[in-house]
Amino acid sequence: IWPTTAQIKRSMPQCFKTTYPKTRIILDCTEIKVQGLAQGLELRNFLYTYKSYTTFKYLAGIAPHGTVTFVSSSYQGSILDKEMTRHSGFLLLVTDGDKVMADKGFLIQDLLETKKANLTIPPFLLEQSPYSSALETEVTDTQQISHLHIHAEREIGQIKEYQIFEQVLPLSLAGSVNQIWTICCLLTNFRGPLY
Repeated sequence: IWPTTAQIKRSMPQCFKTTYPKTRIILDCTEIKVQGLAQGLELRNFLYTYKSYTTFKYLAGIAPHGTVTFVSSSYQGSILDKEMTRHSGFLLLVTDGDKVMADKGFLIQDLLETKKANLTIPPFLLEQSPYSSALETEVTDTQQISHLHIHAEREIGQIKEYQIFEQVLPLSLAGSVNQIWTICCLLTNFRGPLY
């Protein structure tokens, strides 16, 4: 589900209108735990992440009004957010002038520039005087972006509340996990916006 810019603008909540009114989508990643492998070392390394779990990782895009508008296929839990963004098909949907909001670990500005789009992430607080007006501005920007990005995290949290994701996913469902994840994302949209 990829709404047009006009549809996004019509459904833009006030909290975005006053601070980041040109936001098209909020990106975030999430992981679901998958049953560990007793054998098949090559596949285990493919799925293993630094969090000591065997996981599948997903890229999700949430519209400012709170619905899931993009869902990637599963990737190995160890993939970097930038690589997942590059290969997920998300960039095929981005158009000239789009504003993409993400967490500060999402260093994808160079990928978006090829589509003439922009990335909104919290600034990396530079070493400045504690009384600097630039530091004060960066702190304010970080707070505003984090306040808005939390809506995407809550939406993903709702998806993961489905009983199937509250436990470690058995490997017998690995072949169907993309379909299960997508259906749960769509069902979450029917719950209505979070704010």
